[in-house]
Order: sequence, then C-alpha cells, then structure tokens
Amino acid sequence: MSIELSSNFLSYEQFESLLQSNELLVLSDELKSKIRACRNYLDEKVNDNTQLIYGINTGFGSLCDTAIDGADLETLQRNLVCSHACGMGEEVPQAIVRRMLLLKVLGLSKGASGVQLETVERLLFYYNNAIYPVVYQQGSLGASGDLAPLAHLSLPLLGEGEVYFDNQRLSGNELNKKFNLKPIVLKSKEGLALLNGTQFMSAYATFALDWSYRLFDGFNQVAALSLEAYDARIEPFGARVNEIRNQLGQVKVATWFREHLKGSEIMSQSKSHVQDPYSFRCIPQVHGASLDTLNYAVQIITREINAVTDNPTVFVDENNVVSAGNFHGQPLAYILDFLGIAMAEMGSISERRTYKLISGSRGLPAFLVKNPGLNSGLMITQYTCASIVSQNKQLCTPASIDSIDSSNGQEDHVSMGANAATKLYRILDNCQKILAIELMHASQALEFRRPLQASVWSESLYSAYRQEVPALDSDRILATDLAKSVSFIQELIKHE
Repeated sequence: MSIELSSNFLSYEQFESLLQSNELLVLSDELKSKIRACRNYLDEKVNDNTQLIYGINTGFGSLCDTAIDGADLETLQRNLVCSHACGMGEEVPQAIVRRMLLLKVLGLSKGASGVQLETVERLLFYYNNAIYPVVYQQGSLGASGDLAPLAHLSLPLLGEGEVYFDNQRLSGNELNKKFNLKPIVLKSKEGLALLNGTQFMSAYATFALDWSYRLFDGFNQVAALSLEAYDARIEPFGARVNEIRNQLGQVKVATWFREHLKGSEIMSQSKSHVQDPYSFRCIPQVHGASLDTLNYAVQIITREINAVTDNPTVFVDENNVVSAGNFHGQPLAYILDFLGIAMAEMGSISERRTYKLISGSRGLPAFLVKNPGLNSGLMITQYTCASIVSQNKQLCTPASIDSIDSSNGQEDHVSMGANAATKLYRILDNCQKILAIELMHASQALEFRRPLQASVWSESLYSAYRQEVPALDSDRILATDLAKSVSFIQELIKHE
C-alpha cells in the first residue's frame, strides 16, 4: 500500500497523519508532470538565453554578478552543496530530519524549483526507507534558507556526507553501495533549490507544535491534580465567569477542568479560604492564552508546509524566472519565538503551583513529608524546578529580533529563525521536566487529603503514577524518582 502525494493543500493534521503512517509515499502523476515540465523549461532557458539568471549561470550571494560558463553549471551546483555543508554543534534528532525530508519533497514537487524528478524521488526514497542524513543544529541564519543544514541533508545525494540507516552510521558512498544507487548529477539550479528553503525551521516548527499540544494537555492534567491536592476552589472555572472574558482558549480550558473535576469530594467540600493564589485561580486565563498561541501557530506553520521557499522561483506558464526572497524565515522565526514564550509560561505557572504545595499551608506539612526537619522531603525538587524555569526564561529571549550581515552585505537582514527553532526544542524538553516535578508534588500532597477522594479522573492519574513512583515517607535519593517521573510524563503525552 502507498499514499499518493498530490498538489492539494495539506492541512497541519494531514501532514502529521502522513508522518505517523507506515505506508510508502509516492508522487502523483500530476506532480511528476509538473516537475518534468519545470526542469525542461529551465534546460531550454539555459540553452537558449545568454541572460544572467541568479544561481543558474551566476555565482551565489555577493557573487551574484559573476557569470559562470555553461560547461561549468553542473560543477557549480555540486560545489555549492559541498561548500555550504558547514554545520556544527549537536546533531539534529532523526525525527526532525525525517520531517525535513518530507518538507523538502513537498516544496520541490510544486513544479516551481527546476529540479530533476530523479532528485525528488531520491529524497522520497530516503524518507520511505528511514534513511536519515546527518544534519547539525548550528549554521543557519534563517535567511537565504537554512543553507548549512540543508546542505548536509543534500550531501548523500552526491554520494557524500553521512546518514543513519538501521541504527548504523554510513557514509554517502557506503549508502549508495548498499542500495545500488548512483550519485545524483545535479543540473543547473538544483543545488540552490536544495539549499534554499525553510525546511530546517519548518521541520522544527511542526515537531514543536505537535509536542506543544501534547505538553499542553499534560499541563492541564497535572494542574487538575494540583488543584485537588491544594484544596482549591472550583468557582474560577465556572462557565459564565470565563465566557464573559470572550477569550476562546480560556473558555475551552475552563470547560475541560469542570468536566474532569466532577465528582471530587475534595473540590466540593466546604472551604475556609475565600480565594486561591493566581497559579491556581488563573489557570483558565494563562493556559488558555497558551492554547490560543498554539492555534495561531497552526495557521503560519500550515502555510509554510505548503510553500515554495527556494530561490529563484520558476514560473513556466509566465516564461519567467524570479529571484526574490521566499527563503526568508521571518514568519517562522516570529512563531517559533512566540511558541517558546507560550510554553515557557506554562512551565512558569506550573512551578508556582509546585512551590505552593510545599509551603506548609492548606493543612499540608512543609515540604510534603512527615516529620519535616528530620526530613527535607520535596524541598530541593522545587529548587531543581526553579533552575529549569529560570533557564527557560533565558531561552525565551527572542532570536527573531537579531540579525547579522552576511555574504559581504548582499544578505544584510536575516531572521535567525533556526536559532529560535533549536532553543524552542530545549524549552519544550525543559517543560517535560517541570511538569514531571509538579506531578511528583501534586501526588505527594494528595496523600495528606485522605480519606477524601479526588475526581475519578484525578484518582486514575494518581494511581497510574503511583505504580511507577511510590509515596515519600522519609528522605531518599530523589534523582531516580525524577527520572521515572519524566518517563511517566513522556508516556502520558505521547501520540495516541
């Protein structure tokens, strides 16, 4: 069985569904026809026209006015890919490289890039066979496309670079021998089409968006348990008080909490306190604002999934090749920074709930342990949480407000969206740890509410967690508990 890629506009959900499918992806006849037509047009353009066309018969960047002899056009493209493979730092996770491959196939298959069909189908072959080029996180400025990362993604096409296949690291040459493949001989513009584009940023953006939605659900689930553990009031989650604010995310969050806290003996018991701290009382407002941000990000990221972002762009029907700036990553840079801020704030308010639970108020012992003093209990897990939250605040400094002149001033404004992407990944990884710590504290606090019962839903979460991490009766090394808690969160929020 296979799934046919077409020219139809892909929704974000459809894109994610493709990634989760185990079926092979193939190009439709329509896409193949578009790719061939564009390549044929470009070949004719190069053969019949003495006009300089950027990146096709010229140098690159500030060398855009340097003419290249027709006999050297293939060498020009190979040189481009090799010279731009300047990535450094940590390797890009293979799950994100997989997205880069699919996004590159989608972009090149629009019939506006001038690549050979063979080139697109080789990238699709890598995707279908779980062959993931070794790509590095550092090197892209997020304009002129993600040049360095995409160069590393493209090296195996030439029989260069390295890939991962079946848990082995192979050279591009070894890969070709294993699958009896010949290196692609790039034609005019192909190297530029492969390297120009936003697929590094877009891959991180789609991955982070999916992760953010799942983390968002996790933060709601654990916050509900914290509300029970802290003996908080249900009134701030009422329908009318939230609807009157007119913020969609807030209304949805409040509705979710009302439904999941039904039947709780703890929530329904008489309270001696009139109101709760903001970290409990303002969950609909804060979590809801993050949800609205995620929903906005879907719009921007979906457009990019369906975009042509290399340069120049070939318009066969208009007999025109346009050098412009669709590779500029500003739309993604903004949204990646925005997502980082929204998710870091979910972590920030989570840590405040963690802090309140160990404060020795609401009938709970200090640091949630019997005999505090002799035992330090969960004192230092909150320190750990605070340090991670602080790091997230530092990571939230927007990358998109920065720009550094490059290519002798020809590329004088860049988005820095690639840096926004990689630091967002770190923010989300930190959020998993913050959430795990809140769950540890909320579950421990619930021990001191017995014999009262939480809602059926909350008791189910508590019971599942207790199968992995036992209650704390006296001090023990908690690093193991933290690691198990993170693993539990990862299972809690994974794809269904």
